[in-house]
Amino acid sequence: MSAVRKVGATPQAIQAHYDAGDAFFALFLDPTRTYSCALFNGDDDLDAAQRAKIDWHLDQSGVAADKRLLDIGCGWGALIERAVWARDAAHATGLTLSAAQAAHVASMGHARLEVRLEDWADHAPSAPYDAITSVGAFEHFAAAGLSRDVRVDAYRRFFTKCAAMLAPGGRLSIQTIAYPAAFDRAAYDATDYGAFVRERIFPESDLPTLPEILEAADSVFEPVIIRNDRRHYARTARIWRRRLRERRDEAVALVGQRRVDDLDRYFRTSAGAFDIGTLQLLRVAFQKRRA
Repeated sequence: MSAVRKVGATPQAIQAHYDAGDAFFALFLDPTRTYSCALFNGDDDLDAAQRAKIDWHLDQSGVAADKRLLDIGCGWGALIERAVWARDAAHATGLTLSAAQAAHVASMGHARLEVRLEDWADHAPSAPYDAITSVGAFEHFAAAGLSRDVRVDAYRRFFTKCAAMLAPGGRLSIQTIAYPAAFDRAAYDATDYGAFVRERIFPESDLPTLPEILEAADSVFEPVIIRNDRRHYARTARIWRRRLRERRDEAVALVGQRRVDDLDRYFRTSAGAFDIGTLQLLRVAFQKRRA
């Protein structure tokens, strides 16, 4: 096991959240099972907004014909699938720590798609990548209770690894939930809701701040675009909650009442937090610095 993984979520913690079963997630996600904040344009429905989000990351990371892409935390494979079908990427590799997600991506059976049940820190590509994306994985790179220096060091190792895997001129696009720079972690951890999220929703995980991300990336990447789309996540979470409530009986039959109630509470409360700015949704595009 890598040194980086010791300060982040273990595979068991990731699986505890994401391996609830494809049928359960299909009840409230879009058909691609994209489980991260969408990118809305006007009256877009969730399906269109999730495609727009994926296209934004493909655009910002420079995915095009004959390019090689790595997606760290690939979920159910929507981004890498769109890279090969819509952008004609030469090859797209997805990394996940969820066995259920890996099995789903493998079932696509596309010759230019590859999925690996593997930590990014352990990944050894056969050739450099032209583009790297990571959507919704950064939240799991540091556990709760760590000092700022330890968090930043873990994030720095991620960016250093990405730079080493990228060809000269390569680009990286990430998306993560984040705290505001002045967020009081200790006060949050002491609340009932803080404990609820830590123990029942995302165990062994913590959120970064934008200054931590930029500091960690600075030696190897230049930020090109920074967006805080927190209201897009509030809208996404409310759609997920409405869909889950509409199919509550099916959801309870699949995963039990406690898990359904937990997600309902999380979607409701986090939507409010994104509305008022106590949570942010960052999308950051980077250019690899010259050696």
